[in-house]
Amino acid sequence: MSAHLKLDTIIDLEKWQKLQDSLSLVTNMAIITTDYKGVPVTKHSKCQSFCQAVRKDDVLSQYCQKCDARGGLEAVRLNKPYLYLCHFNIIDIAIPIIVSNQYIGAIMAGQVKLKEPLLELEQIVTRPPHAAADQTVQDLTDDYAAIPELSYEEITTISEMLYHLCNYIVEEAIHKNATIDMYKQALAVDKPLAGSLSLIDQSFRQMETLKKELENTLIDSKLHHMTSQRRIAKHSMLQPAFDYIDAHKNENHKLEEMASICHVSPSYFSRMFKKETGENFSIFLPRLKMEWAKQLLETTDMPIAAISNELGFSEPSYFIKTFKRFERITPAVYREVYQEK
Repeated sequence: MSAHLKLDTIIDLEKWQKLQDSLSLVTNMAIITTDYKGVPVTKHSKCQSFCQAVRKDDVLSQYCQKCDARGGLEAVRLNKPYLYLCHFNIIDIAIPIIVSNQYIGAIMAGQVKLKEPLLELEQIVTRPPHAAADQTVQDLTDDYAAIPELSYEEITTISEMLYHLCNYIVEEAIHKNATIDMYKQALAVDKPLAGSLSLIDQSFRQMETLKKELENTLIDSKLHHMTSQRRIAKHSMLQPAFDYIDAHKNENHKLEEMASICHVSPSYFSRMFKKETGENFSIFLPRLKMEWAKQLLETTDMPIAAISNELGFSEPSYFIKTFKRFERITPAVYREVYQEK
């Protein structure tokens, strides 16, 4: 692109601020949005009292700014959310907003503490002793204790959600603006403005509908392809259960229901199922769903939340937890590793 995209010309910052405030309340994190130069374009949402006081201190605020700068640069370099520890061992997240390979800003979130100690997170800035500053910190002991605590899994899930959500919103705003400009230019010559805007709005709605239909078609196609890979049971009595599971990937199946489909008692079904698969039903089913999830991660760009929903999980966080239990890594990391092969 010849000119650098600017957030304040792409999105309505007043509406964005309201969205940011809501996200902050839901996630229990402080959030602020900056442009590509690191200059804030929104007000801080839910800034913790400890961090507010520290950032007003002439000595301590310098280290806060260094953390922000280094965290943002690392997120841009990695092209994904970057989690790190500030100089007070508080978790912060730098989330890049990148459109068409152009970095146009960042979401800075965090101001939370870990429920459990985690050694692999980097403390990107360390602070040497300073008498006056140390006394300020001592006076803020109660404020520091009041900082919210989240688990590492909760923090990573939130960072992925913010990354995908914010990048999607900005991308769609750019596409919508481009569409409006295109129609304005095409219709301005011989059409009244009111009529033009009506056609623009109708066209944009049609484009959004078409996009959604194409996405759903892709998902249905992938799921149908996986369903066509039919498992043939050694014990024919179990075949109705395998067929039903394959045909209803978005349902949470219970052993009793599968036993009923096979016209046997739950206890007999359980024994035969373990003999057939080598696993209890309660282990086999989530493992099978993780295999389906891996196929979707490998062959589509579906968001993690969408895959979770398609496979019948009530919450993306539980899907991520289940995936990690079987694969030892999160779905996002699995997709990244697969794409790098």
